[in-house]
Amino acid sequence: MDSNEAIQPRMPTGIGSFDPVMEGGVPPGSIMLLLGDIGAGSFEFVYTSLINLAMLHRQDPDNPTLPSEIRYITFTKMKEDVRREVALSFDSTLAQELDAEYVQFSDLSEQYFDTSSVPGEWYTSEDLIMRLKRRSEHKSTLVQLSAVLETVPERSLIILDSLTDLAVSYSDPAEWKELAAYLRGLQRVTKRWNSTIYLLLTQGIIDRARIQEIADIADSVILFRWEESIAARRQRVMFFEKFRGVMTHLEENDLVKFSIRISPALGFEVNNIRLII
Repeated sequence: MDSNEAIQPRMPTGIGSFDPVMEGGVPPGSIMLLLGDIGAGSFEFVYTSLINLAMLHRQDPDNPTLPSEIRYITFTKMKEDVRREVALSFDSTLAQELDAEYVQFSDLSEQYFDTSSVPGEWYTSEDLIMRLKRRSEHKSTLVQLSAVLETVPERSLIILDSLTDLAVSYSDPAEWKELAAYLRGLQRVTKRWNSTIYLLLTQGIIDRARIQEIADIADSVILFRWEESIAARRQRVMFFEKFRGVMTHLEENDLVKFSIRISPALGFEVNNIRLII
C-alpha cells in the first residue's frame, strides 16, 4: 500500500458485523468482485450495504467517511425491480431507505436489450418510432456505462448489477477481449475517483477461465457459497479469496472465512466473527 492510499480513510460498507473485520471498511478505490452461488448471499450483502449506508447518511449527512453518493447501475432490471426484491426480502422500514435521494439508480436496460430480439414493449414505454430512432443512434452498453460513471461524484459507492449480464452479452472472443480491457481500465480509474465498486457475478454462468480473468483484474474477490455443515444442513459461507492491501491483515488474524446469515430485520450479517469454519 503506497503512502497516498494509506492516508485515505476506509469507506464503510454499512454492515455492522463486517466493517470491524475490515478495520472500519474497505480502502476507497477498490473494485470488489462479489462472486456467489445462486442465493448464497451476494445480493443480500449489496442490499444491506446500501440500505445501512443510506440510513447512516440520513443520521449524519456530514460524515466524511461515508460515500458521497450511492449509484446503483442496472443492465436488465428496473429500479422498481430492485425495490420490490428488497421489500420482499427485508422489513419495510429497511426498504424505505432506497427512496432516499442519496441512493441514485441508473437503468441501462434499454441499451442492453435494444440489439436483442426482446420486444421493445417489454422493457420500455417508448413507441416504435422512438425505439427505431434510438436504435439507429445505438451506442454499446459499455459506452453508455462510461457516460453514467462520469456523472458519479468522487468517493462514491457504485454497484454494477450485474457483471453476469455483461459477461453473457460480451461472450464472443472479440467482445470478451473488449469487456476485459474495459474492466482493467475501470480498475485503474477507480483509484483516481477514490470510489468503491461492487461487481456482482454469479457462479456457473460463464466458464472458469473467464471468471479467473475477472478475479485477476479486481482488487478483491469475496466468495459467497453454500456448504454442508456438520449436521448436514446447508449454510451460507463467505470467504476472501484476495484483497489487495488488506489480505495480510485478514490472514494474520484468521479472518478469512465466515458463516453468514440473512434476516428480514437486519439483512446480511457475518456470524461469529471470531469463529472460523
